[in-house]
Amino acid sequence: MTPADWQIIGFTAWTALLAITLALPAAVVMAWLLARKAWWGKSLVETLVALPLVLPPVATGLILLKLLGRRGPLGSWLEAAGVEIAFTWKGVVVAMGVMAFPLMVRGMRVAFEAVPPRLEQVAATLGAGPLRIFWTISLPLATRGVLAGAVLGFARAVGEFGATILLAGNIPGKTTTLSLAIYHHIQLGRDALAMPLLAASLVLAFGALWMSEWLARRA
Repeated sequence: MTPADWQIIGFTAWTALLAITLALPAAVVMAWLLARKAWWGKSLVETLVALPLVLPPVATGLILLKLLGRRGPLGSWLEAAGVEIAFTWKGVVVAMGVMAFPLMVRGMRVAFEAVPPRLEQVAATLGAGPLRIFWTISLPLATRGVLAGAVLGFARAVGEFGATILLAGNIPGKTTTLSLAIYHHIQLGRDALAMPLLAASLVLAFGALWMSEWLARRA
């Protein structure tokens, strides 16, 4: 394991953790809305949220690039504000967050659906508002499931490849993640150099999945 390998491992873990942290509030709110509320357009939103799960990752990456690239509608606005996403470490975070978001929402939705609705109804009859019910009943009882969904999202982010290479590229020392580095070594016929990175990927993925399952069982 070389210093460059450790740098790639640390960068991958850090960007994945940042992506999950930034996506967590939106994932919690979306999971709660899908689990507890009935509203017009809900089926459409469910489909859009799950879309990255079934689209080829490179297709998702291309969509993000068209939106956040320098000529994209959001990218040009962000560039005017001094923020550049495409082909930077920020692009890695965005790609990881977008690809992990559907898995996070799915796991958290199950957790909120497992909370007995009767407890929320009793709180409402006692005068508690929707926000108070959410913060004092729904979220505390679903916490372990929410954490399980977040850890599962982290595992997905660590293994992200297709959307990342389209949006952020594979720039050594700047945007190279574990999956991109492994692909690069294999592409050049340097299989031996890819093995330590493969082992690190297995350790991170196994640890995250084990933690997710443990939290889900306790929930």
